[in-house]
Amino acid sequence: MTEPPAELPLSGITVVSVEQAVAAPFATRQLADLGARVIKVERPGGGDFARRYDTTVHGESSYFVWLNRSKESVTLDLKSARGREILEQLLGGADVFVQNLAPGAAVRLGLGAEALRERHPALIPCTISGYGTSGPWADRKAYDLLVQCQTGLVSLTGNEHGSARAGVSIADIAAGMYAYSGILTALFTRATRGVARAVEVSLFEALAEWMSQPAYYTRYGGTQPPRVGTQHATIAPYGAYTAADGHDVLFSIQNEREWAALCEQFLGRPDLTDDPRFATGSDRVAHRDELNAIVAERFRSLDSRHVMKLLDAAGIANAGVNDIEEFLAHPVLSGRDRWRDVRIPGDAVVSALLPPADLAGTAPRMGPVPSAGEHTERILAELGHGAADIDGLRADRVI
Repeated sequence: MTEPPAELPLSGITVVSVEQAVAAPFATRQLADLGARVIKVERPGGGDFARRYDTTVHGESSYFVWLNRSKESVTLDLKSARGREILEQLLGGADVFVQNLAPGAAVRLGLGAEALRERHPALIPCTISGYGTSGPWADRKAYDLLVQCQTGLVSLTGNEHGSARAGVSIADIAAGMYAYSGILTALFTRATRGVARAVEVSLFEALAEWMSQPAYYTRYGGTQPPRVGTQHATIAPYGAYTAADGHDVLFSIQNEREWAALCEQFLGRPDLTDDPRFATGSDRVAHRDELNAIVAERFRSLDSRHVMKLLDAAGIANAGVNDIEEFLAHPVLSGRDRWRDVRIPGDAVVSALLPPADLAGTAPRMGPVPSAGEHTERILAELGHGAADIDGLRADRVI
């Protein structure tokens, strides 16, 4: 793997990650984007099980391709003494260690935060768990949809006919984002205060933070927000409506000025502006069904292009409800040059989006996605293992 350019913000930082699935790989990929050297430790004989989630990207998993560019892959059997010795060598030269092993596994392997601090006081350990490493659910496994259920998110998504999961791995993504920002904070603290702080993030607590608004609404309002599909539970009108050509357009009214503009310039009903049923935001939510009927009738008289033109003229935010193909062709992505080529195993090339945070004067690393164990021999050689030793480790299935 080509070393990252020296000007990248995290050049010189080494991250060792015993990671799998989504949350930890998402955190470490973002560190790799910024120039950190990320050494991904995988199981011999298959690697990260996310490699086999699907085979849709030229034979590779869409999840794995998304989450693992710019990393180096080494295979190690951490249940073997030799495998743990090699990991210990890697940690001796690392700045950050990330793991999202099963509950209790890291501690059993001597990889808990306290044990690591004794052996590697300058190392920043990051633990990503399901429900935390302490407390009544510390020993429970957790996957994304389980956490969506436990935090109440699933009770908010869907419509009056039933609940639904969020369409992306939102609990994993939330945990990965907090792990990433926590690691950056710990690196800053180490650089400015000389102290390496451990980072811990759980999927449950990450998504719990994102659930705070409906939690406040429920605790202090007495009832939880209803499931209303693409409508907004506490703002109206705010949702998708079907135009005469069958296409859906979503729009949002955020304040009284926009409400007046909608009535006068789009609905052609200025009399509704001060109608007591709709005079305030709370009134409009309370009479949502009546308001939706008025809006839907107007939508049925116009095609979607005309709808969006009139809403734009009235200064009201709106958007067509895209499918994924339409998203991929979005003019913002092409117009802002957000796509880059990334090589994947098998020497195929895929299009990947640049990271969303642009840092002036730098370009993120968009390196290849590794095959399982692709860098094992080179990394072992860096650690001082000779060819005969490496052959023996392979014969013993340590690597």
